[in-house]
Amino acid sequence: MAPSETTTDPVSTSVDMTHPQIMKALSGLMLGMFVAILSSTIVSNALPQIISDLGGTQSSYTWVVTAALLSMTAATPLWGKLSDLFSKKLLVQISLVIYVLGSVVAGMSQNTGTLIACRVVQGIGVGGLSALAQIVMAAMISPRERGRYSGYLGAVFAVATVGGPLLGGVITDTDWLGWRWCFYVGAPFAIIALIVLQKTLRLPVVRRDVKVDWLGAFLISAAVSLLLIWVTQAGDSYEWISWQTWAMTGGSVVLGLLFVLVESRASDPIIPLRLFRNKTITLASTASLFVGIAMFSGTVFFSQFFQLARGESPTMSGILTIPMIAGLFVSSTVSGQVITKTGRWKAWLVSGGVLLTAGMGLLGTLRHDTPYWHIAVYMAVTGLGLGMMMQNLVLATQNQVAPEDLGAASSVVTFFRSLGGAMGVSALGAVMAHRVTHYVQDGLTALGPKAAAMGHSGTAGGGIPDLDKLPAPIREVIESAYGHGVGDVFLYAAPFALLGLVLVVFIKEVALKSKPSVHTPAAASDAAPPAGTAKIGDIADAAVKA
Repeated sequence: MAPSETTTDPVSTSVDMTHPQIMKALSGLMLGMFVAILSSTIVSNALPQIISDLGGTQSSYTWVVTAALLSMTAATPLWGKLSDLFSKKLLVQISLVIYVLGSVVAGMSQNTGTLIACRVVQGIGVGGLSALAQIVMAAMISPRERGRYSGYLGAVFAVATVGGPLLGGVITDTDWLGWRWCFYVGAPFAIIALIVLQKTLRLPVVRRDVKVDWLGAFLISAAVSLLLIWVTQAGDSYEWISWQTWAMTGGSVVLGLLFVLVESRASDPIIPLRLFRNKTITLASTASLFVGIAMFSGTVFFSQFFQLARGESPTMSGILTIPMIAGLFVSSTVSGQVITKTGRWKAWLVSGGVLLTAGMGLLGTLRHDTPYWHIAVYMAVTGLGLGMMMQNLVLATQNQVAPEDLGAASSVVTFFRSLGGAMGVSALGAVMAHRVTHYVQDGLTALGPKAAAMGHSGTAGGGIPDLDKLPAPIREVIESAYGHGVGDVFLYAAPFALLGLVLVVFIKEVALKSKPSVHTPAAASDAAPPAGTAKIGDIADAAVKA
């Protein structure tokens, strides 16, 4: 039986929100996104030190990143579906609380197992924030105007992305703080974000009698988890061609098929399969998968490159990645402003795909002694490409769906981007561990029998190396191995960026709508203002009905 829709407190007035009103309504949301991204990126330059202190390996390093991406991937469609049923503001606040709690407990970790478990909790929270940020904007702003505000969101993303590693590096390099404060520092900002959200964000709530598709959520999570475990362990714990490989990949395929079966019969599926009948949604979602591989491989492996291949401090490692973030900042804001003025978006997607593919290919030439100005140019090109593609793939999708599918469709694109990131980091992390081991063995063999007897110290089979404690010849071998290994990672990622470019070429450009993507019937507001007062919430509630 189709879900019924009930509403209260109808708002009959229709007015347009001004730019200042929209910015005020979105202020808490952007602050929440800033906190989540900051808390995520702040550990990137601290990870080599964290894994070393906790006695972890290259596999642990990869899983600390992958665990958050995995739970984020699995949770994103569920958050999107819940946003179609319940208060979006409440869901944003809940996801922010979950993320901060995971961060605080992560700071108390005494081993990599606990840290990885806490990262799973963090990922659930950030999955909500990532999906809900786009959904809330779509509920308030028309697609034609949304490019402008997506650019602002991209700018927040860029600032938090560059600020996180810098702050994390400073904290890690400060003796009286230490890396644990990388997890604690976001808590005060999160409290402020919660207060601002409560006061500024007011959206309609559509209440329907539904049954949340928990079985579908479990099956997609299990299928993705099994696949990622296989990718991470293959070539290390067992051979790529082995019974474990057949068991895990086969199990993942079976779970995936069961997921499709359940979704096709569910009254309110977590991912409505009918969405994929739309060519644009299918192409944009698949392109997001490949963009995710490129995006997360860049943010994850640069810290290892600068610290382990070039001997830089965590602080300096953050500073050296600024060109990529600057490129992302510029392209996301500029493309958003121009799209709002012209209504044309496909050229930006195609240009972004070209730049991203070129940037990843150039980064594939990295070695430990590559001149920094070369690296800076390569990073800037990659950042420009990412900024043009990330937000605009979501925009193209949102412009194609009915209001009742807005949350699900938005989260599908985010889901595939997160899935690409999780699979990419897992697979590329395994590739890097293998390549670094190979290069270290070759380098040590060249130094003589005594050095060769050290084996693959400091790579997948050992721990993350402490360069300061190594003799000069051994240190040079390790630096060269990590430099070449990271270059190989980007070279392997470049073809996926090219596939993303090919897919966006086939996306048909559809004129952007001039109305926000919300239900026409009036709905209950998240919080009713006192009678007789005209607040931003009144304007927002009325405007989203327009």
